Amino acid sequence: MSDTSPTAPAPGPEPFRVSDEDLDDLASALAKTIAEVRRHGVILDRLGSEPDPVPPADQQTDGATAAGAAGPEKADGPTSVFILALGGEAYAVELAALSNWVTHLLLPVYGREISTTRPWCAQWHEHPEAVARLHALWLAWQQLTDTEAGLAGPSTWHRDHLDQALVHLRAPDGPFAACTTSPTRPNHRVLTTPAPQESGVAA
Repeated sequence: MSDTSPTAPAPGPEPFRVSDEDLDDLASALAKTIAEVRRHGVILDRLGSEPDPVPPADQQTDGATAAGAAGPEKADGPTSVFILALGGEAYAVELAALSNWVTHLLLPVYGREISTTRPWCAQWHEHPEAVARLHALWLAWQQLTDTEAGLAGPSTWHRDHLDQALVHLRAPDGPFAACTTSPTRPNHRVLTTPAPQESGVAA
């Protein structure tokens, strides 16, 4: 006859406590993972906006050469990763990703105080020079903060890219020179491009 007397429940697992030092390490690892996921998302968005590759010549059914078929495709798709070479939806997608990086990483870490000697414009996306320089800075950041860039990658990014970009962007005569920096006067002005000088001599 089997024993039907109640038995004591098995003791549960011991509670697991993470030390403060390990918690900091976990938070740092999580931040790096989030940044990596965002970077991969940007790459996937960029790949999704690119045109389909042209099939090789031996797979083309109409007998056209690869060079002849590649012409129209190349004309429609972006020929450069530089944002100013993009257009339409591809430009909008790239600008949105760039804005996310500027808002959540560049400005909180490197923004510093705004003054007449160090201007900044909240509507920087309306300044083509600022968009171009910030996009180039972001592309370099993606490459030089990747693990394949090695341990000196972030230092190289700061020295060769960030410092140079901020010197030009936030110079008193830079792209934001005409923008009001006072919070009480949030006016935004964009300098017009000077008209080209006439090179011909009047007859």
